[in-house]
Amino acid sequence: MDFNLKKLTSDAGVFFTRAVQFTEEKLGSAEKTELDAHLENLIARADCTKNWTEKIFRQTEVLLQPNPIDHTGARIEEFFYEKLDKKIPSRTTNGELLGQYMLDAAKDFGPGTPYGSTLITVGEYQSRLGGAEREFLQTSAINFLTPLRNFLEGDWRTISKERRLLENRRLDLDICKARVKKAKQAEAKAAAEPDFQETRPRNYVLSASASAAEQELRVAQTEFDRQAEVTRLLLEGISSTHVNHLRCLHEFVEAQATYYAQCHQYMQELQKELSRYPNSFASNANPSTSATCPSPVSSATLPGVSPPCLASSSTPGIAQEPSGPLKIPDVQQPSTGHRKAKVLYDYDAHDTSELSLLADELITVYTVPGMDPDWLVGERGNQKGKVPVTYLELLS
Repeated sequence: MDFNLKKLTSDAGVFFTRAVQFTEEKLGSAEKTELDAHLENLIARADCTKNWTEKIFRQTEVLLQPNPIDHTGARIEEFFYEKLDKKIPSRTTNGELLGQYMLDAAKDFGPGTPYGSTLITVGEYQSRLGGAEREFLQTSAINFLTPLRNFLEGDWRTISKERRLLENRRLDLDICKARVKKAKQAEAKAAAEPDFQETRPRNYVLSASASAAEQELRVAQTEFDRQAEVTRLLLEGISSTHVNHLRCLHEFVEAQATYYAQCHQYMQELQKELSRYPNSFASNANPSTSATCPSPVSSATLPGVSPPCLASSSTPGIAQEPSGPLKIPDVQQPSTGHRKAKVLYDYDAHDTSELSLLADELITVYTVPGMDPDWLVGERGNQKGKVPVTYLELLS
């Protein structure tokens, strides 16, 4: 108990003297030992690395998980799994949840209905997008976030601890320097007194005090130099940290590129799937028109081109004679109104009335009265057929 009390008293005394030295340095009344330029540069570089790594880490967390509270306290869940040293279970993404809701809704609306079948198609692709997102989140967390976190919570804590210890050693060194300076000044003052013979015992004590202070100074200088070397070695390791984080950054970009490429591919496939039924919503949106004009549309008929009938007449009381459906060979390119279009994606014709497309090729397109706005007539040389608008970029 006595030993602990003495140690506590000693530590309190050391803390007090360091605080006094630090305060006097700030006030300019005490000298301060400056670190060498190389060590100062290493410290500045380490601080810069820590600050930017922390900002990048926090913002990447926000990017990967914008609303952690939405997942029923995901942060708290991750904390408990980390403390229990267990693997965090795979969490369902919002895209997967949306896809599942669409599939469940399709069961109630009827898979055979246009709306139900479309919900199934879109829901399946939403689930795929959600799966790609989950894989991206997991890969980014392992290959990018974890190394950054390990640096902030591991290496940087060690560096900070050694830097605090170096600062304490520096304060101890300056305290010893101040003591030696005071002891030498007192010894010189005593030696200059006229009654030197009478004050010999006092001068002996002063000389012994100066020698002891010099011995303490040598010990403090040795400890400071040793701690400065340890700190320097740790700070020079920041270069290795930069190399490691550079590799992790490449892996993060690769994961992003893979994720966005998958999303682009899935959306292209989904657009192709939906383009196979361009008139399903149009026929349901205008049931009266389809009931009045029940003419069947053959595979060679342009979608959305309704045959003339009584219901489509814009002038009441004027009847028009019904005619057969408009076919591809009957369509002639108008003298005006045709445009060039660049094909964005490959498209495979589903029947003889459609025109297959190749990405980046140029074709001539135009429309005909009453034609579905989602489709145009496209011509390439002697070939002619209907093409979906979503696959084209119309040029002026």
